[in-house]
Amino acid sequence: MAENSASDPSRELSVKSVACGLLFGALFGAANAYLGLKAGLTVSTSIPIAVLSAAAFRLMGGGTILEANLSQTIGSASSSLATGTIFTIPALFMWGERPGYAQIALLALCGGLLGIFAMVPLRRLLIVQGDAELPYPEGRACAEVLKNAKSGASNGRWIFIGLGVGALLKLLISGWPLLSAPDAAAGGLRYVPEELKLTLDFLPNGALTLSIDAVLLAVGFIVGYRAASVMVAGGLLSALVLYPLVTKMHAVGVAADGGAAAELSFGAAKGYVRYLGIGAVAAAGLITVLKTAPTMGKSFAAVARGLKRGSAANGDVATDRDLPAWTLIVGLAALGAVLAFVPGVLAGDLPLHLRLLAAGAVILFGFLFVPVSSRLVGVIGVSSNPTSAMALITLAGTALFFVLLGRAEEPGTKAAVLTVGTVVCVAASKAGDISQDLKTGWLVGGSPARQQVGQIAAALLSSWVVAGVVMMIGSQEDGGFTGPNAMPAPQANLMKTIIEAVVGGSLPWDLVAMGGGITLVSALVGLAPLQIALGIYLPLATMTTIFVGGCVRRFVEARAQGDAQAVEGGVLCASGFVAGVGLAGVTLVGYAFAADSKRLGELPHPNGAENVAALLLLAVASFLLVRAGRRERA
Repeated sequence: MAENSASDPSRELSVKSVACGLLFGALFGAANAYLGLKAGLTVSTSIPIAVLSAAAFRLMGGGTILEANLSQTIGSASSSLATGTIFTIPALFMWGERPGYAQIALLALCGGLLGIFAMVPLRRLLIVQGDAELPYPEGRACAEVLKNAKSGASNGRWIFIGLGVGALLKLLISGWPLLSAPDAAAGGLRYVPEELKLTLDFLPNGALTLSIDAVLLAVGFIVGYRAASVMVAGGLLSALVLYPLVTKMHAVGVAADGGAAAELSFGAAKGYVRYLGIGAVAAAGLITVLKTAPTMGKSFAAVARGLKRGSAANGDVATDRDLPAWTLIVGLAALGAVLAFVPGVLAGDLPLHLRLLAAGAVILFGFLFVPVSSRLVGVIGVSSNPTSAMALITLAGTALFFVLLGRAEEPGTKAAVLTVGTVVCVAASKAGDISQDLKTGWLVGGSPARQQVGQIAAALLSSWVVAGVVMMIGSQEDGGFTGPNAMPAPQANLMKTIIEAVVGGSLPWDLVAMGGGITLVSALVGLAPLQIALGIYLPLATMTTIFVGGCVRRFVEARAQGDAQAVEGGVLCASGFVAGVGLAGVTLVGYAFAADSKRLGELPHPNGAENVAALLLLAVASFLLVRAGRRERA
């Protein structure tokens, strides 16, 4: 039963609720974009923004729980926009096509609006009528946090501590090259935004690595020990088994012909292992789709039945009223028209009839995956939503359309396919996010229509913020997404490879199939396919630090002895790390962009004293997470 607290509806939509939501949304949107480009995943921000909003309202003389809920609804919208955008757009830079700032923002905005407009008619069916079947775990957790924050029982101070410490650690580790003397040959300041890595040689051609990065530690704490341990298992398999095996076999083969084995082995091995990782992630996406196929079928059937019975009709009271149907119809028509008739939104410089085809693919796959995403997050949550798998299906299906039309080899085809995938990926991510927010609003007695308007307003702003982060990073001369110190953007690399494969690129299918076989075996023994695949695909240094964070979470849970509120403090501190590190990273990138500084080589190898100092920084971050998760004694 929803708790109707809306005795004064005017206290829900206010200047401070909108202003705080837009401000926190911009900050967390930038931070999540940076995190996704670096680590290949993003985190949900509803709970930390709810805590920040409640704290800000106290400083401004107080506010209602409905104002805090509307603020977190607006603020959390940025994370879904970031997810879809950074999973795809960097591939354009990798192909040598430099999208414009407005184009990136419009693609993100179109995806966000599509996700909102397509999900709104499902709100009563999924959120209200499906309450017993679809718990929406993050939406319920956020509702509890809002109630606790209102009563003063929140651990909200830890998000501020985490934010400050995370930003400080990032500035100490990645910002110190800015203090060095300018390099005359490079013509600017020295800037290397990569993390500090510690390496322990384990084999002649294999090593254990650890990234000194508070944000990865925080991600491990948020996802928990089980997920982190599976991910690091994939990383260890890649770094200590697959890579040494490939280099050994390659060296033996070259040596037999009298070649220089050492010179050739590393470049070849990295390419081979990368394709194994791509195959593992692609297979994980397919397995996820197959496992959720029954849920997808039930979703479509339930939606059809519900809409047929008129479940999408507008309510008579504020707490059961959605946006009018005509606004959704007009909005969807306008989106289709922009994508089809405005040149330059969808990349590839397509003629009108192909833009119509691409826009049709957006609408088709958007309406296919929005109900699936909205229903899936009701069970597994936003953080586990297989958005990348939906994007892969969209990209493969759209690319197949162009192949069947005989347009696969044209120069702009790959870019056009990618931008179609961008809009659909953002839409699926946005649908999951707004579903959780609407669940929170239903539990605290908020107005769905006001939340939906708030999400639209957030999309209008956050799309430009996320696009700005992508543009600043992508414009770095000796870095960006293609240089020797490029931002990894692992998900975009994956999308790029899949598109190239479908439209006729040279892809080593045998290596891809081997990677898929590893995922299949892992799934058969009970491991989460996507987690083990990400471990194989992403660098071991990333997985190791995530695993350390998972171990810290395991320790905190053992000490808390089932006290969920104690663990909540650690999660809030970890969320602060994500925001602090991301914002500091974006600040450094922005400074380098404004100063036209150059990215030179690798970060210098640390000496013994620097190694000790780096480990101490990671230990301090771990201690804060433990301290934040301590049970409060009366």
